[in-house]
Amino acid sequence: MLTESDILLALRDCYDPEIPCNIVDLGLIRAIMIQPDPEAPGTGVPGVPQKHRIEITLIPTNPTETTEAHLRAQIANRLAGLEAVSQTTITILSTPPWTPQNITPTGRRILGLDGNPTLVQIR
Repeated sequence: MLTESDILLALRDCYDPEIPCNIVDLGLIRAIMIQPDPEAPGTGVPGVPQKHRIEITLIPTNPTETTEAHLRAQIANRLAGLEAVSQTTITILSTPPWTPQNITPTGRRILGLDGNPTLVQIR
């Protein structure tokens, strides 16, 4: 069974085009919905794994067409590589805007923002 953790793990391979950190640890992901796809090829055939429709909702760090296109392409391509995914829908929100406070503790470590007294700590 495909889980939200599986999706988040895969999305850690997708990076923001401007900030050198993955979209999960930047805090861009707002929601993940996973639903079985009853119309996927092979549904109901013994031995064929269940396919799922994935809906991802996120906020970009920079709400431009270029950034949004980049994020959509990365996410769609990455999730297409998962055997259990038949379709991905991506919704990009404009509000609330992304802020550095969305970055996870892991993201702060990746970006070198934790433990460095010369940088402003993001809380």
